[in-house]
Order: sequence, then structure tokens, then C-alpha cells
Amino acid sequence: MLVLTRRLGEAITIGDEIKIVIVDLDASQVKIGIEAPRSIEVYREELYEKIKGHGFKHGSTKKDENTSV
Repeated sequence: MLVLTRRLGEAITIGDEIKIVIVDLDASQVKIGIEAPRSIEVYREELYEKIKGHGFKHGSTKKDENTSV
């Protein structure tokens, strides 16, 4: 695992299409923003594990684009 240190407003770039930005910090949480093509699915880990466990196929779940990550 690659571990990086970032400050508020700084970003990490993955390849040419994915950018992760530190949006907000407080005592117990880090809020990140993710810029990626719509063709790349982005899930919180616990939701992804639930999807995998139920055998959902790509595109068979409705994603709420306004859900906080």
C-alpha cells in the first residue's frame, strides 16, 4: 500500500483520469472529492463489499450520485 501525506486542498492523481482531492478535515474524518470518468465506478468499501456479497452485476445497482462518501 502506498501511503501519502496531503494537506487540505491538495490532490493525488491516479493515471490520467482520476484525481482525489482533500476537501475537508476535522478531528475524526477526512472528506475527499473524487474526479473520475463516469465509466469508472467508485464505491465506499463497505458498500462495495455488500454489492460483492449479493452478487450484483455491473450496472444492476442504482447509485445515488448525491451520497456522501
